Amino acid sequence: MQHQCDMRGMLSFHILWHLAQKQMHGEQLAEELGKKRGEKPKAGTIYPALKDLSKKGLIKGEKHGKTIVYSLTPEGKKAVATAREYFCKAFEEIFEGYKKTKKK
Repeated sequence: MQHQCDMRGMLSFHILWHLAQKQMHGEQLAEELGKKRGEKPKAGTIYPALKDLSKKGLIKGEKHGKTIVYSLTPEGKKAVATAREYFCKAFEEIFEGYKKTKKK
């Protein structure tokens, strides 16, 4: 069974991408996502996404006191690599067009 991250809304991809950089707890992820998206996701958005990714076996949570710190599983590492390739291929034309308009 091949795991894929859900690209709709790209929340799952963003979470996996950040966890590929370092382990984080939910609030840290929300802060990082907020920097990129312009608005910090609410707990009712981020935690169900984390639960879903965990259920799919892409991330795991480890309790540190009252805080759960999330990291990628081996399957999660594969999923983020696959999603990154897909993202680059799917959005390359948009990115290249954006770069051209910025130079004008």
